[in-house]
Amino acid sequence: MRVLGVDPGLTRCGIGVVDGAAGRPLTMVGVGVIRTPAEAETPDRLVAVEAGIEAWLDEHRPERVAVERVFSQHNVRTVMGTAQASAVAMLCAARRGLPVALHTPSEVKAAVTGSGRAEKDQVGAMVARLLRLDAPPKPADAADALALAICHIWRAPAQNRLQQAVAAHRAAPAPRRTAPGRRPQKGRPA
Repeated sequence: MRVLGVDPGLTRCGIGVVDGAAGRPLTMVGVGVIRTPAEAETPDRLVAVEAGIEAWLDEHRPERVAVERVFSQHNVRTVMGTAQASAVAMLCAARRGLPVALHTPSEVKAAVTGSGRAEKDQVGAMVARLLRLDAPPKPADAADALALAICHIWRAPAQNRLQQAVAAHRAAPAPRRTAPGRRPQKGRPA
């Protein structure tokens, strides 16, 4: 499975592509950061993020896209920019019919390091180790994008099985019930 991980942001949008399957060695295909100037207007910055993501999608042809789920922060301006960049990533994927998964920062940290409270340097070090890199990718946004892709590769099989089980349960006919205290009679429906 090839996954494009996106660590959304307006100033720096981390992006990374990983090939692999759960229980198999992982391979980094590419990693980088889409940068936009802080002094540019937000719509222009979003266009630049879109162009960057589209270029990565064209070049690497991922099968799925994993985006960091935006969570509440104290700085509303920061969370707004992150949410807008996240929406652009989801839009680019949806336009191509690619499945999109959202993963929380603590979910990604737990998948990669074993602790949902891991520090950025711990995530970077584990990403480098898992992908057999000489050093953690810089800046941290790039390492975080790879961590998102790794998290999705490892968690997607279990999530897919769970979704299939829920869908099968919903599609199954409801069992017939008898009135309380009444037993169905042989040969007669309840």
